[in-house]
Amino acid sequence: MEALRPILLYVHLIGFALLLGGSIAQYVSGRLRINSAMLWGAVIQLLTGLGLSAPLRDGDEPAPAPAKLVTKLVIALLIFVMVFFSRKRDVVNRGRFLAIVGLTLVNAAVAVFWR
Repeated sequence: MEALRPILLYVHLIGFALLLGGSIAQYVSGRLRINSAMLWGAVIQLLTGLGLSAPLRDGDEPAPAPAKLVTKLVIALLIFVMVFFSRKRDVVNRGRFLAIVGLTLVNAAVAVFWR
């Protein structure tokens, strides 16, 4: 079980890169739509985040605060819902698209700065 946590964290970071990188690529292209990288990134982030919140610790590392986990879960669910239900649209509303990007960055900030 010790090897599972770093692997989950690595895949979680790949999901973040897909979600943020895909959204930045779409924003730079000028056509705001949900691409497959964003969809897969949101799915990977949600699933690996659930796996990382499971009590797989060996005792050395303190468990994160439940409030932090709930906050990250709510944000990840919001991102996933916005990405999933906007994926078939030719053009996504600018506000919704920027909300996806903003929530992605907020979720990363919660992970890094909430101790």
